[in-house]
Amino acid sequence: MADMQNIRTGRHCAFALHAHLVFVTKYRHKVFSNAHLKRMEEIMPAVCADFECELIEFNGENNHVHLLVNFPPEIALSKLVNSLKGVSSRRLRQEYPELVRHYWRAQRLWSGSYFAGSLGGAPLSTVRQYIEQQNRPP
Repeated sequence: MADMQNIRTGRHCAFALHAHLVFVTKYRHKVFSNAHLKRMEEIMPAVCADFECELIEFNGENNHVHLLVNFPPEIALSKLVNSLKGVSSRRLRQEYPELVRHYWRAQRLWSGSYFAGSLGGAPLSTVRQYIEQQNRPP
């Protein structure tokens, strides 16, 4: 069972739901620099907050990002993922026009697919450590 400090409560429930999300760039292009990842690290928590979710950990490499999200049971992960990918793509395209050369063919920054894993087996500390150890580009 989750630690008592990690349990959130709603009006009619108590919950400790965490998901490990991975988004990859379209065609796995090596798109991101550290500046792009830093900006995403600012964008993603704001999107999560709109869904009453909490971004616990964020990191990435030049062609993918990892997120560890705590979310309430009434949130559909697919809707959260669509919003995270859509908002981050739109804002990055607006703020970093040079990214256009990486997605000119598909007109998309992110691949249409994503990974979402529930965290029932691995301890949160293990997943956090894995995400922290990503080889972030310079």
